[in-house]
Amino acid sequence: MSTNRDYYEILGVARTASPDDIKKAFRKLALQYHPDRNKEDPSAEEKFKECAEAYEVLSDAEKRRIYDQYGHAGVRQSGSARGFSSFEEIFQHFGDIFGMRGGGGGGSIFDEFFGSYAGRGAGPRRQRGASLKCQLEIPLEDAAKGTERTIEVTRNETCPECKGSGAASGSSPIVCPECRGKGVVHQSQGFFSIRTTCGRCHGEGEVVEHPCRRCRGTGVEKVKREITVRVPPGVDSGTQIRLAGEGEPGPRGGPRGDLYCIIAVRPHPLFQRDGEDLHLEVPVTYPNLVLGSRVEVPTLGGPAELVVPARTPANTVMRLRGKGMPSLRGNRPGDLLVRLVVDMPKKLGKRQEELLRELQSIEDESVSPDRKSFLGKVKDLFGS
Repeated sequence: MSTNRDYYEILGVARTASPDDIKKAFRKLALQYHPDRNKEDPSAEEKFKECAEAYEVLSDAEKRRIYDQYGHAGVRQSGSARGFSSFEEIFQHFGDIFGMRGGGGGGSIFDEFFGSYAGRGAGPRRQRGASLKCQLEIPLEDAAKGTERTIEVTRNETCPECKGSGAASGSSPIVCPECRGKGVVHQSQGFFSIRTTCGRCHGEGEVVEHPCRRCRGTGVEKVKREITVRVPPGVDSGTQIRLAGEGEPGPRGGPRGDLYCIIAVRPHPLFQRDGEDLHLEVPVTYPNLVLGSRVEVPTLGGPAELVVPARTPANTVMRLRGKGMPSLRGNRPGDLLVRLVVDMPKKLGKRQEELLRELQSIEDESVSPDRKSFLGKVKDLFGS
């Protein structure tokens, strides 16, 4: 699920709440909607998933910043709002966050009141696989209109022979005799009892006596896979696109992690990007600026006409609204900011030079008010 309710409202905290306040609120609500306490309430699961989604975003400083600034649309576009489909997925996800692997780690909020549920069912709790990262470079044009690319990723895949168990054909992993499937062992020292990860099964709760020959007991093998990445319009360098379930498989058949594709937008020969705005320098002639003109300028959507008023100063920046980059968050598109720079000819023809000298003579005879004011200040400065 993916809720539309305000995350702060769900957890019952103020927008200025500290990380500790957010964690305490989640503890309280997690206890309230614990599955063992709400067996007759079918709505408890949805409420718990809603709380888990809110906590996942607000407990992470960067995800919280995106949510505070752009709301639900921002965290979903950036892949920050995960959404959970079941209690088991929540336990696996937050087990990783709180260091609760294979029942070990200790001290997490799930150790305190979720242990009985998370460990239900046949066999030990399955760990979630590691997430992967890749980089995708695209031109500015594709960043503006969106694109679909196929990338090749080398990752672990579940061994087809043992189906991820790591055990040879005809055998299965057995419950660890050291920890009896709990993944942890307890050692008493005086009045204290210390819990540590089982050294034999490494917290998995089971051991493989007869390893699979194909994967040598790992349960996985390296495979190259082609994966389609859908890039939405408006992405910028550093944007992360989350592909759920395209990461590494979990140990012993556990669920897959995610693949995060980091976008890199190549520099453009004409346009410089500033957020959702684009900057462009257009060379124009002196007469274009003095007399006024219509100048054709390039945009990412094709050529556009720019009306230059008469007596426009050099280096004036003119704005073409909506001709910049689209907004990743659904806001209005950015603008194209065009700077008009005087195109100085490197070589003059005879007739051009004659006309310019004639213009120079006329301007020397008819001094403009701005130039007259400047010359007056120079005379005052030097006393002559």
